[in-house]
Amino acid sequence: MFNTLEVAVDGAIGSLWLNRPQRLNALSGEVLRELAGAARWFDEQDGVRVVLVGGRGRAFCAGADLDGFPAVADAGVRQAADLGRLMAEAIEGMRAVTVARIQGWCVGGGLVLAAACDLRVASESARFSIPEIDLGIPLAWGGIPRLVREIGPALTKELVITCREFSPREAQAAGFLNRVVTDSELDAVVQALAAQVAAKPAMPVIATKRHVNAVTAQMVGTVRAWSDADGLVGGLLDPECGAARQDYIKGRGR
Repeated sequence: MFNTLEVAVDGAIGSLWLNRPQRLNALSGEVLRELAGAARWFDEQDGVRVVLVGGRGRAFCAGADLDGFPAVADAGVRQAADLGRLMAEAIEGMRAVTVARIQGWCVGGGLVLAAACDLRVASESARFSIPEIDLGIPLAWGGIPRLVREIGPALTKELVITCREFSPREAQAAGFLNRVVTDSELDAVVQALAAQVAAKPAMPVIATKRHVNAVTAQMVGTVRAWSDADGLVGGLLDPECGAARQDYIKGRGR
């Protein structure tokens, strides 16, 4: 059904796996389109109450696929730049409660994917960073309002502007993670959390999710993210940003 994802349903619990382990589950245009499609597919599965979102292999998600960066001369560049916003909105808008299962790297767009989920559990070895400014682009895809919603404006500014790595414990203290567990406990804890949620009456659970999302959407203005694609295109056009991007890519040995 999907080329870059694995989806499955086991009773009331679904699973959605990014399945590009050789690329650390980097988000290409195809992955972004398929994530939005998978969100719609799960909404059609009447019995599903919880969906686990994870990444196969060593990482949850290494962010945007740098090899798939659109060129400004390409036709449809703005549409390509907007795929991440559409993905995040589709994941966040799912009927089921979503639980991000995070191990290894959770970077940039991968962090936006995690932020679009309702609950988040990470292993102690997970690592987080938001390198977009080092890449010469603003954090897009609705990432800014979602981070402000989860961790507040001051820490959002610091983490996005400095691009520094941060740990699961810092992410939990800031309110981004619900739980941090050992690597060996990760799957058991995530499954137990999913089972706990799935056992609750569906109507009040859905109502709670919708109510919280509606309140926070009014607080942080996620609807403004429609213009994020323009900021991405602007970063692709800016000469200083282009030089920074090349330096970053060279520094990563690409």
